[in-house]
Amino acid sequence: MLRAAQFHDLVLKMAAGMARLPVVPAPGGPRFEPVDVREVAARLVEPALSEPAGQVPDLAGPRAYDLGELVRGYLAVTGRRRPLLPLRVPGRAGRAYRAGENLAPEGVERGRRSWEKFLAERVAAPAGSPVRPRG
Repeated sequence: MLRAAQFHDLVLKMAAGMARLPVVPAPGGPRFEPVDVREVAARLVEPALSEPAGQVPDLAGPRAYDLGELVRGYLAVTGRRRPLLPLRVPGRAGRAYRAGENLAPEGVERGRRSWEKFLAERVAAPAGSPVRPRG
């Protein structure tokens, strides 16, 4: 079994949806470690071709990003401008996010393809052309 962090594609869908709003809510606390689906697929092949191993080391992206960073990256590469409205996530969920409880623990395997590289390859369009995220 392989546990992986959020795929870049999921984060892209979330950022694209949020960017449709005139003011983008930017909850403080939630951080994500997006990982490339191709790296997850490659990592899944290894145990599939070897002896049963139970759970293998988790896989996360190269670094953690707060939600505002992810959305700002998407806005920048698509040439959009939206104000971000900082919000505090309340309650237990907010405390858990702020404590980083949704992040991979120390010592996990890290993917190499960053969110910025993913955006540049997947979303970026020639200057002056309208951008529509694919996928």
